[in-house]
Order: sequence, then C-alpha cells, then structure tokens
Amino acid sequence: MDHITFLVAVVIVTALAFDFTNGFHDTANAMATSIATGALKPRTAVLVSGVLNIVGAFLSTEVAKTISGGIVDDTLVTPAMIFAGLVGAILWNLVTWLAGLPSSSSHALFGGLIGAVWVGAGSDGVHFDKVVEKVLIPAVASPMVAGVAALIATYLTYKLTERARKESVTKGFRIGQIASASLVSLAHGTNDAQKTMGVITLTLISAGALGHEAGPPVWVIGAAGVAIGLGTYLGGWRIIRTMGKGLTEIQSPQGFAAETASTTVILTSAHLGFALSTTQVASGSILGAGLGRRLAEVRWGVAGRMVAAWLITLPAAALVGGLAASVVKHGGNVGTAVIALVAVALATVIVLASRRNPVHANNVNDDHEVTLTTAPAHVDTAA
Repeated sequence: MDHITFLVAVVIVTALAFDFTNGFHDTANAMATSIATGALKPRTAVLVSGVLNIVGAFLSTEVAKTISGGIVDDTLVTPAMIFAGLVGAILWNLVTWLAGLPSSSSHALFGGLIGAVWVGAGSDGVHFDKVVEKVLIPAVASPMVAGVAALIATYLTYKLTERARKESVTKGFRIGQIASASLVSLAHGTNDAQKTMGVITLTLISAGALGHEAGPPVWVIGAAGVAIGLGTYLGGWRIIRTMGKGLTEIQSPQGFAAETASTTVILTSAHLGFALSTTQVASGSILGAGLGRRLAEVRWGVAGRMVAAWLITLPAAALVGGLAASVVKHGGNVGTAVIALVAVALATVIVLASRRNPVHANNVNDDHEVTLTTAPAHVDTAA
C-alpha cells in the first residue's frame, strides 16, 4: 500500500467518477429501444441494465489490457497525466449528456488520455499505431457492420412475419427484446467497464504498485463494475430519448434486430481486445433498423448531429486533457488542485443547467417537437 499515494487515490476516485458518467451516458445503448417500444418500463430497464453491467465487468479483461498497456507507453505515464486525461473525458461526457447527444464515452476517455500523455510525456508516450488499430479502425467499421446487420435482420424479420397478426408479432418481439436488451447490457459491461479498469491499472503500474503489463486486480474489476452499474441505474434519460425517439420511430421487431446486432458486434470486439464505442455500435444498429423497415422515417438531421459529435469527441477531449496536463505539469500539486476545482465547478454548472429542462423516466417517451405558433387571426371589432 506504500505505492498508493494521495494523488494515486485521487486518480482512482476520478476514474470511478468517469465510470459513473459512462454508465448514465451509455444506458441508452442497451435500453433506449426497449423503452421506446414499451418492452420494458423505464425504471425496470435501467435496473436490469445496471445489474448486468456489473456482471459483464467480470467476463473479460482484454479491453482493459489494451488501455493499460496498448495506446500509451506505461513507462512514461504518471498518475498526474491520467488525472488530467480523466478530467477531459468527464467534462465531455457531461456536455454531450446535457445536449442529449449519444457521443462516445470511450473516445472521450481515449482523447483525454492521448492529449494528457502527449503534453506530459511527448509524442513518444502515445502508441499511434495502436490507436489506429485498436481505436480508429473499429470506430469506423463497427457502426457500419452493426448498421448493415440490423438492416438485413429488420428486413428479413418483417418479410417473414408479414402475414402474421400484428398484435402477436409485437407481443412476441417485445418479449424477445427483454432478452436482447439484457445481452446488450451484459456486453456493455464487458466492454466499457473494462476501460476504467484499464485506466486504474495503468495508474497502479505508473505508481509502481503493479508490474508492467499486469492485468487488473479483482478489486479494480469489482469497483469498476459497481461504478458503471450505479451510473446506468441513474439513467441517462436525455440520451435515451434521442436514441429511442430521435433517430427513428422504433417498433419492437426493429428493436430486437438492433439490440441483437449490437450485442454480436460488442462481444466479438471485446473478445478481440478492440476498445470500440458501444454508443456508435448501438446508434449504427438503430439507424440500420430504421432503414430496414419499409416507409420508416429516419431523421437524418439528428443522425448528422450525432456523427458530428463522434468526429469531434476524441480531439475535443484531447484538447481539454492536454490543457489540464499542462497546468498539472507546471503547477504540481497546486495545479492539480486547481484543475480539480475547475472541473467540479463546471460539472456543477452543467448539472444545474440540466434542471431547466428535465428529462426523466416519466417523460422520456414523450414527443418533444417544436410547435410553430401562427399569428392570431385578425378580429374585426368594429360595430
């Protein structure tokens, strides 16, 4: 325990705080379609998802190893750099949550770490070949693969059930959605909880508490799983509304197809150690499911804003992480304290701003369209 300094403890707590924001930011990945179709009640959905996120955290550690010893050089990284990177990731998660944009928590984390390590240790501290192989290529390929799979599955589903009674089809696929959404939650815990495990493991390696290329200890796995599970239960209702109602109107067969496609892609990638974005996978699946149903409306404006958020997430988080790392590097403990206070202040402002237009379990499925008010008709009051 001699290696667990005050700074290391602060970094671990900050990493778990990021994990918590990752949970409520990404609840929509697993449960948005099930909530939108009525397969699960909102509160039940987030409870099931939270529990299965915790279970999923114990299934694999391949992604955690990619984070702790893959994209950055663990011999050059310090706990202060990791702290700065986490600040960038947390703030980006909160900003996009406030806007209801399903951006990538994973890319926010990667961006924050890359920016902080680049500033703190130079370009040699970042393994750019691994970033391309393990982050950027999966970022492009995974939503496309999931979208195409969901499109084909949706088309075949409606084709095979076109002569069946609509009520029976809806009921059957709602039951199926309970299973498919649960599997997405399990896969999300397997993939996303590992990213925080990797960050904490990297911190312990940099502090000398673990050997190089070590895997995450059991207590790290458990803590990361519980943090993301609690965040998931809190429910990121703003993003759930965007993914469940904003992209396209989802029916239960589409929801089942989208969730099944997402699960397959996420679990396969977790097994291979690809630290992909579950948000991008789920969004691609929902978009594909929308395109797979004849006459379904796809809201391309919303899709365009999502893609724009995806493109700027990694560089934006890297910029914030780099700025924070610069302050920490030159300011030492005082700089670290300043960054922590600024981060808490900004987070507080964002949370207070969210209360001006609250989204919660009771109104997550409501229509939120702008109503244009026409000028009142002229009333002739002349006698």
